[in-house]
Amino acid sequence: MRKKDNKKTQIIEAAIKVFAHKGFYTAKVADVAREAGVADGTIYLYFKNKDDLLISLFETKMEEILNRFNTIVVQPITPAEKLDRFIHLHFELIDADHNLAEVFQVELRQSSKFLKDYHNERFIEFLNIIGQILTEGKVAGDFRSDINTTTFKIAIFGALDELARQWILSDHPQHQLKEYASELAKTFIKGLSPE
Repeated sequence: MRKKDNKKTQIIEAAIKVFAHKGFYTAKVADVAREAGVADGTIYLYFKNKDDLLISLFETKMEEILNRFNTIVVQPITPAEKLDRFIHLHFELIDADHNLAEVFQVELRQSSKFLKDYHNERFIEFLNIIGQILTEGKVAGDFRSDINTTTFKIAIFGALDELARQWILSDHPQHQLKEYASELAKTFIKGLSPE
């Protein structure tokens, strides 16, 4: 990795920590610079402003996350098992990095630029992985042929997103996320299965 890439990564990791602890709205670029151990002006060599830093952070981390989820799709297992693993991995990643989870589930929603102006290709890719599993299940006969893939991939994401957000915003025992994952996977797989 080049020195420039190292510095950018260092700033992104610092931003995750600062945004998670201070909140995106109240955090200052100077806070991120201090956490990263760089001069304030160094941030602007890589990012236009705080919103640009948040979007870049999202892009970088989503690429890593999508790579993890894409490995599930190519595994030689049933579509139901893929959906189960997808749901479990979603909650495992949240449990593994609480700061990043806080930024993704809460702080991204504080940026009007992210919500209004950013064309979120990474999020579409994430939804399409769910859609791919659902389509595969319909073709294989593991899932009902009458389900609307678009509706269900959004419904599955919505359930994952809301449970994760509630967990982050509340006092959360460590074992609760596994329970969420198991219950949600069981419910969706049963609902998708042909009668």
